[in-house]
Amino acid sequence: MTQRLHLVFGGELIDPTKNAFKDINDIHIVGMFPNYETAYDAWKSEAQKTVDNAHMRYFIAHIHRLRDEKIEASSTEELGN
Repeated sequence: MTQRLHLVFGGELIDPTKNAFKDINDIHIVGMFPNYETAYDAWKSEAQKTVDNAHMRYFIAHIHRLRDEKIEASSTEELGN
């Protein structure tokens, strides 16, 4: 069975229109989850707690999509396509 790990994390952004954190030492790691559904539930719970702060954002990182840095990426992968 393939694992589909997801990391949920968040913190205060410098600018709410960008994804740059104000203080990377203050990032809140919610946890690692075995599937998207449980990660989404955790993300939603944390995001709702900070709904009144426009600079706070939580994210779901698809850890299973990480690639080996030793393997050369395709040109489209490097562009984010």
